[in-house]
Amino acid sequence: MFKKLVWVAGMFCFVLSIFSAIPGKAADNPFIFGLLLVGPYNDHGYSQAHYDGGKYVEKTVPGTKMIYIDKVNPSDRPGVTVPQLVDDMVEKGAKLIIANSDDMKDGTREAAAMHPDIHFVHCSGDDVLTGKAPKNLVNIFGRMEYGKMIAGVAAALTTQTGKIGYLGPLVNEETRRLAASCYLGAKYAWVNLLKKSPEDLKFQVTWIGFWFNIPGVTADPTQVAQNFLNTGYDVIVSGIDTTESVTVAKQKRQEGKKVWAIPYDYEGACEGADEVCLGVPYFNWGPGYVRLAKASMAGIWKSEWLWLGPDWKNINDPDTSTIGFFQGPALSASAKKTLDTFTKDLGAKKGGLFEGPLYYQDGSVFLKDGETATDKQIWYMKQLLKGMAGQSGAK
Repeated sequence: MFKKLVWVAGMFCFVLSIFSAIPGKAADNPFIFGLLLVGPYNDHGYSQAHYDGGKYVEKTVPGTKMIYIDKVNPSDRPGVTVPQLVDDMVEKGAKLIIANSDDMKDGTREAAAMHPDIHFVHCSGDDVLTGKAPKNLVNIFGRMEYGKMIAGVAAALTTQTGKIGYLGPLVNEETRRLAASCYLGAKYAWVNLLKKSPEDLKFQVTWIGFWFNIPGVTADPTQVAQNFLNTGYDVIVSGIDTTESVTVAKQKRQEGKKVWAIPYDYEGACEGADEVCLGVPYFNWGPGYVRLAKASMAGIWKSEWLWLGPDWKNINDPDTSTIGFFQGPALSASAKKTLDTFTKDLGAKKGGLFEGPLYYQDGSVFLKDGETATDKQIWYMKQLLKGMAGQSGAK
């Protein structure tokens, strides 16, 4: 009897092992999600932050697998459309597709309509707000306005000339509100913390024309950064996807100039530039992507507009905070202490520093005295603010 039981148990284990090896079971049939990245996956900026967010999903959510296509832009892939790339990902088994750039807005909406059984995420868009989104499309973005305010404070606490340059990408509502957020942080620190006259603060925005350099199409961000640092601006705050600001600042520091920079998007953007990097406001896409991947896998997907902010208990918590600020090695000890206090106080202010009275560049009212901006007022920023130099729109 004992031998018979052993034989039966052995056969059960054998059959079980065969069954578990059958193709199509959970272990061999992962949930595939796709990333469409506007720049290189390793750009040390915006696209790498998304790529790392995808890797975080793979690490955190069992049974997930990421595929990606990078350099999705007219320069690197002329004539190639978002729907074409989505078709390729769907053929490879993707059930969830994330498009990471504002300029993919129309293509993502078109692809979502073509594939109603696939879930889509568009980063930075507003199709859900405007009612244009099909039911399988979600918009997601981070409240980087807070990160830019912190960056502006760091810049103002550090500058010795009172001249801060903002290296901008293309001009749209998103880039205007982020540049304005940085200015508000700089102005707050300059006037309220340093007790200096607002007229003595110079804040110049120069746009290059796209999220990163495209030779022959955009202004060269290296040249723009050099122009800033050669004309008395001693802090550059970057709004572009790549790291020219810290690269040029490092070169100028080696030439003897006392200058600093604040890159953008990616937590590791200060790497190799300790002597000039004041810090970096960065996106942490992992928590948001995990939320959406789980919803897709569980069949509880719903079309929604997500504008996710920092975790004010710890804005650098990798598991909870969509927006962080890494304090750079070049930031002084006193500035770090002041920045910590400002960040703590910022979390208690609805709308951050978007409080009236505030005026657009042309003198029209953005916010009345005592008024706090709504999400839509901030999202749909029509112009730069009074006190900022630079174009509010493309020529």
